Amino acid sequence: MLKRKISSALLDWKNNPNHKSLLIQGARQVGKTFIVDQFAHDHYDHYVSLNFEEQTKYRDIFNGDNDIDHITARIMLAKPGSTFVPGKTLLFLDEIQSCPNARTTLKFLTMDGRYDVIASGSLLGINYGEVSSFPVGYVERLTLHSLDFEEFLWGLGVSETVIQYVKSFYDNRTKVDESIHAQMMEYLRQYIVIGGMPAVVQKFLESHDYLQALAVQRDILADYEDDIAKYAKDSEKAKARACFLSIPNQLARDSKRFTYSVVEKGSNARKYGGSLQWLYDAGIINFCHRLEIPELPLEGNADNTKFKVYMRDTGLLVAMLEDGSQKDILDGNLGIYKGAIYENIVGDIFAKNGKRLYYFERNSKLEMDFFIRYQGMATAVEVKSSANRQAKSMRSMIDNYGVQHGIKLSPGNMGMAGDKVEVMPLYMAMFL
Repeated sequence: MLKRKISSALLDWKNNPNHKSLLIQGARQVGKTFIVDQFAHDHYDHYVSLNFEEQTKYRDIFNGDNDIDHITARIMLAKPGSTFVPGKTLLFLDEIQSCPNARTTLKFLTMDGRYDVIASGSLLGINYGEVSSFPVGYVERLTLHSLDFEEFLWGLGVSETVIQYVKSFYDNRTKVDESIHAQMMEYLRQYIVIGGMPAVVQKFLESHDYLQALAVQRDILADYEDDIAKYAKDSEKAKARACFLSIPNQLARDSKRFTYSVVEKGSNARKYGGSLQWLYDAGIINFCHRLEIPELPLEGNADNTKFKVYMRDTGLLVAMLEDGSQKDILDGNLGIYKGAIYENIVGDIFAKNGKRLYYFERNSKLEMDFFIRYQGMATAVEVKSSANRQAKSMRSMIDNYGVQHGIKLSPGNMGMAGDKVEVMPLYMAMFL
């Protein structure tokens, strides 16, 4: 069983005597249902689970009034064997985006307080307009992503003690033991190829076969396309699919800013902007917005009309490439995608650590891959696929734009490139 960080957050939620109903958000197939099932098994005497997609009849339960006794009676009739005991029952409303009335009912379940309630959904932002009254103030939220790099390492059997030992090189700014460094880079390349989708990771751990893992990844990608066809508005279906399929080509360009003409020659944001938002709301992509000036506050200086697009799971990005790409990456031969792959994995790691993504460019001659708030400063982060310690772009940022601190992530070891630029291995992104 894969260990996930959200499990401790769920226990904290349960142990808070004033907790509200909990809404777990995340893309399809990131493990929401499995985690809640396991949590209920470990911590509750009674568990009632309703999946509104697998059993559409359960939607009718929430068509009546919002009296909780009436609702629990309807549930017990629709699903015999269900037991509701105050303080001992967990009610799980799975795929709640398919039952807008159930989302409204979360308010009344919270107010009633007799039963713990968790809801989960994959396309919540997309179906928000169907909810007549969203329970603002009555719901707590958690977001579940695919496995982050640390969780992936746990799955491989790397202990927390070992991870903390690796972190000690980061904390002390000392060179990593070469054997440890080589092994960590190998694990990172595995993570790039496999990604963090639980079914993919599980298949790889069972089979140690990258092709079997790739087959699962491509099934997930096909499911994403099916979701576009099923859930996107008719006016957005073809456009959302076209945007989705353009992502590898967008990232293969020297300038990785999302360009609508790559989707369709002569197209623009008016035509395709809503389609990109659909992919974001579905949990498939991350936006990385351009900064007008590289200063804090980052959000206040962002231009939301100019951005790069990254896949939220780098393994799925690799699966979108041609056959043989996995082996190339594992061998360190990334071809035209080398910058894109490493940028995507760093953006992936940052986003899973709760960071919003920003970058900076000026006149197509200067680009800094990411900016993060780090140690109270607007810190430039450059991602490189080679261990070369030259940092010309970073020096330009420091000399011409007042940037006080830079971090260069590369396959190389720890070090410095001048007095204001730290050089770190790519895997150290997990600690930033």
